[in-house]
Amino acid sequence: MSKERTQSGQPRQAEGVRAFKRGLDVLHEVNRSGGIRAGDIARQLDLPRPTVYRLLETLEELGYVARSASDDRFRVTRRALSLGDGYDPSVFICQVAAPYLAELSKNLVWPVDLSIYENAAMVIQETTHARSPLSIDRGMIGKRLPMLRTSAGRAYLAACAPIERDVIINHLRRIDEADDRPFLEPDRLSRILSETSRRGYAIRDEGEYNPKTSSIAVPIVRGEVVFGCISIIWIRSAMTLDDAVAQYAAPLRETAAAIPVEV
Repeated sequence: MSKERTQSGQPRQAEGVRAFKRGLDVLHEVNRSGGIRAGDIARQLDLPRPTVYRLLETLEELGYVARSASDDRFRVTRRALSLGDGYDPSVFICQVAAPYLAELSKNLVWPVDLSIYENAAMVIQETTHARSPLSIDRGMIGKRLPMLRTSAGRAYLAACAPIERDVIINHLRRIDEADDRPFLEPDRLSRILSETSRRGYAIRDEGEYNPKTSSIAVPIVRGEVVFGCISIIWIRSAMTLDDAVAQYAAPLRETAAAIPVEV
């Protein structure tokens, strides 16, 4: 009995196995990277770019990967949890939060970031900088933000459980970065956190991190779990803090409350 062959002359079964392997290789590369563009996958795996796009489209249709709305990077989805231990919960937060950030940025114009806590810093996981006409810094994905000198870090510290807060602050004391020392003074730190908790949002407006910009951040909290923070950043010379708070604090808090995450 002759085996059915494809136009390339390969047995159809062998062609299917090769395509399946390529699909797994692509999924593995997306999972390993934490977020990657199709062109980078093609280079890493030495595959034609059209082939990689077709495989990614199939994986996206099946629900295993999703394309970021902000930077065209592909990331594994929550469904990938069933494939092993490589699933990162922060990826799920990015996916569910991205449409909300896009809508918020469209209404507020200034760029909006989503950051999560990771090893004594807030790390930007999703952003609208690339689409905001007012952004002065496009390459923000993966950027690490100091805990004590940014609104995202302050919002996280004020919202997290006291035992977690103590662990983070002790970690920062051991790291002992010179720029953090003034903010680690007990009275100043206590005042910043208590004011942030009372307001329900954190502010940065004294040039303590980037002298050209200011920011407001609110935590994404469900129960006692802080999933991350969303922040809006603007150029200090363009708007006063009072005006920014009046315009942005409420929409930020509403968006943080609307993002569909669960404990």
